[in-house]
Amino acid sequence: MKLEILSSRPDKITGGDALVHVDGADDNVHVMLNGKDVSSVFTADGHGLTGLVGNLSLGSNVLQAESGGRRTTLDVRNYPRQGPVFSGPHEQPFVCETAQFTIPVIGGTLGAPLDADCTVKPRVDYFYRTTAGTFAKWPVGTTSYPADLAKTDDGDPFIVRMETGNANRAVVQTTMLHDPLREATPTPTRRSSSWNGRAIFTLGGGCAGGWHRSGSTTGGVTDAFLLGRGYALMSSSLNVFGQNCNDLTAAESAMMTKELFVEHYGRPEYTVGFGCSGGSYQAHQITDNYPGIFDGIIVGCSFPEVGFGTISFISDSWLLDSYFNKSSIAWTQEQKRQVAGFATYATLPSMAAGANRIDPRRNCDIVPAAQRYDPVANPRGVRCDVFDHAINTYGADPSTGFVRRPLDNVGVQYGLGVLKSGVITPSQFLDLNEHVGGFDADANLVPARTVADPQAVRTAYRTRRLTNGGGGLKDVPIIDYRAYFDTQSYGDIHVRYHTFSMRARLEKANGTSANQVSLLEDARYGLFSTESPLLQHAIDSMDSWLTVLDADGTSRPRIDKIVAAKPDTLVEGCRGPDGFVAQPLNRDPASRCEQLFPSASFPREVAGAGVAADIIKCKLRALVRSDYPAFSDAQWTRLRTIFPGGVCDWSKPGVGQQRRPIGTWQ
Repeated sequence: MKLEILSSRPDKITGGDALVHVDGADDNVHVMLNGKDVSSVFTADGHGLTGLVGNLSLGSNVLQAESGGRRTTLDVRNYPRQGPVFSGPHEQPFVCETAQFTIPVIGGTLGAPLDADCTVKPRVDYFYRTTAGTFAKWPVGTTSYPADLAKTDDGDPFIVRMETGNANRAVVQTTMLHDPLREATPTPTRRSSSWNGRAIFTLGGGCAGGWHRSGSTTGGVTDAFLLGRGYALMSSSLNVFGQNCNDLTAAESAMMTKELFVEHYGRPEYTVGFGCSGGSYQAHQITDNYPGIFDGIIVGCSFPEVGFGTISFISDSWLLDSYFNKSSIAWTQEQKRQVAGFATYATLPSMAAGANRIDPRRNCDIVPAAQRYDPVANPRGVRCDVFDHAINTYGADPSTGFVRRPLDNVGVQYGLGVLKSGVITPSQFLDLNEHVGGFDADANLVPARTVADPQAVRTAYRTRRLTNGGGGLKDVPIIDYRAYFDTQSYGDIHVRYHTFSMRARLEKANGTSANQVSLLEDARYGLFSTESPLLQHAIDSMDSWLTVLDADGTSRPRIDKIVAAKPDTLVEGCRGPDGFVAQPLNRDPASRCEQLFPSASFPREVAGAGVAADIIKCKLRALVRSDYPAFSDAQWTRLRTIFPGGVCDWSKPGVGQQRRPIGTWQ
């Protein structure tokens, strides 16, 4: 006989209730919570007994099952429904946006919150798919099907049940197919016959402005393709990075959202993390740092994480663009583009503008004006930026009270690669690196290079804030779908090299990236739309992959199981004008996919860094004269003045970098 918490980890229950399973139990089993008999809530499920046990006390609790002289005990820990569990103290101020939260399909808003934790009254709504290909509200009180009701691919009535509630100060929504005219309300032991037993967790994008707010939307729970395939969908407003740009809170919210879903509907056979851009940050970091929430991930327009793969990329762009705009020497647009490494010059000024997420004074409209930070008028005010939003992780600098920042460009030789190829002159290279500068604590451009706080750097590596790839990511299937946006005329942030950054990290951590498959096509369907046949193929392939993987009961290594379970029809490659090209996507310039969709580069790779983009602060080495054969004596002397402590040695791990960070679920 075995006791198991189905809805969460036993040490991280929230809200005072948990879905409990007693395996191997007979009809005479008695289940006790803290000495009180709760057997009446349990129902036979074919494999034992399952029941939603409530009235857990905050903190420690003891569950006990006894039958025929056999006894088993499980210690559990309960936290408040509003959190926190592991993300640290709640940020303040925190603005409830429930009155701005429009209910999908149904219309109207959730109205004012019931309390300071943004609580709303739980509700259930139904809507249906019409034969015209739209969603419509289910007629209240109807006892017959609407004339324009569509059917799913399996021939079921396309009727969707949507639940709305709360967890972790966020609005939580779940959807699944359910026919209220022919079936009773679903429960953990009585499932909707139209649900395929699988769940997809949608993760919303963005970052700038993603702080001090509950959010007015989720990652989306009304996707017709996914619902039509029979998937249940779930998301929360704090799993939209444009509303919460903090991976810890996002992981905690995902855990609590899934817990609510399981308590209402039972444990899915698997749950897939599904998101683009800021959604990919979440999918990668939640899976690596808090394994078990997602069983596989499908990411689009991906980045490894927000704090490094993205921030260094856009902050370097800000420095370069600012330098070029004020440079006293001539630069052609093509030279600027090649120093930045991007496929199109427009990406450089576009990324420079996007770097405002490191400025504590911008993207702060959600905070009342009187509470906002101002270096003169309100120096202890609320700072609105991606680093201060993560102060629970990095801690505060005792001298300023500001967050310790893991941002650094000391020793970076901007433009080194194109200096060596002859695209820019020694004079241009020297002037650039002499005047490119850095940022102060308020993201003001200053002449000196940016120096990272050493404690913040160690913390980022130790706690996997920089995605390592060797935690939970090594044990799940990953499909990286990318619509090619590198050459958009406006300069899009979602450039292709980030996929290779994540792959390089997987290989460094695990010796292989065999659990990651990359798919690539043009931008005709947008960044991440299930209207794309290639993304649909990814979704169907992930279903097959996880189904076969789950059935593998052998004792062989997990990576071997993942490789063996991968469908033969899931082949890496790109969709070109003449159809799908099956080939490894590895930046080989001779390959057809690389010719169709060049992966280009980024400022630090041009400066000599690897594509993994995983070095926060580089170790320095002495300058070597022979590395700069075209330099005159005067230029060599000037270079030594620019880099008195030496230049980046990209062949070595970064300062404080650890191959094996501390464990997961920190």
